[in-house]
Amino acid sequence: MFPFIDVIRRSFVANIKENFVGFSNYLNVFSNSAFQLAGKNTIRFVSICIPLLVLLSLLIGVFLHRQGKSGSLFKTLYLLPMAIPVASVVLLWKLLFHSQGFLNGMLAKLGFVPIDWMNSKYAFWILVFSYLWKNMGYNIVLWLAGLSSVSENLYEAARVDGAGEWKIFLKITMPNLMPTLYTITVLSFLNSFKVFREAYLVGGDYPHQSMYLLQHLFNNWYRELSFDKMSAAAVVVAVIIFFLTVLLQKAWASEE
Repeated sequence: MFPFIDVIRRSFVANIKENFVGFSNYLNVFSNSAFQLAGKNTIRFVSICIPLLVLLSLLIGVFLHRQGKSGSLFKTLYLLPMAIPVASVVLLWKLLFHSQGFLNGMLAKLGFVPIDWMNSKYAFWILVFSYLWKNMGYNIVLWLAGLSSVSENLYEAARVDGAGEWKIFLKITMPNLMPTLYTITVLSFLNSFKVFREAYLVGGDYPHQSMYLLQHLFNNWYRELSFDKMSAAAVVVAVIIFFLTVLLQKAWASEE
């Protein structure tokens, strides 16, 4: 708490002399082209990744739940990415997407022109794929825990009344999974800010502009000792995250 209070204080003072400057730092941040680019990319990344991650992990979770014990091997496979160190993930990225990597080797054999994947418009989608691949297993486990908590008696009663599988899923499964859905959505949102490690190790301080995120901006401002702008931007991002979390909580509370 106290470190964040100091960040708030720094967001209202000059960087060196620490003279009170009011909202000047915030105005500088919002007018900064790098902040605008990083904010736009981060919003785009979160808006695409979270719905995809929640939906895909739910579908896989339902499938594995219906497989019972026979799906235990797949559960283990989906958890493997969580155990792989970041350095190994980065090495895999380079093996696949480097200008002289595996994918370009395959393209060359097929007669296509090789692509510098990490310096093209495809860099953003590689980042999206990495996030989904890294976080899918954890969400599947959470969905499986939620699915296991739904009583089988509810399903049996619905089938006796003639309800089909799709209606059972919409009327019984999903309402009982609302608390799990809230937890998964919030965790997925917070984990989306951790993808910076892979992006930084692959693309450096200034990667392709499509994958230049807020974390890159904060890292560069920290290296430049621009604590005034970094503090103001950190407060803005913290407030946005707080209000989004509260809105999610209220939305799910109204569904109960």
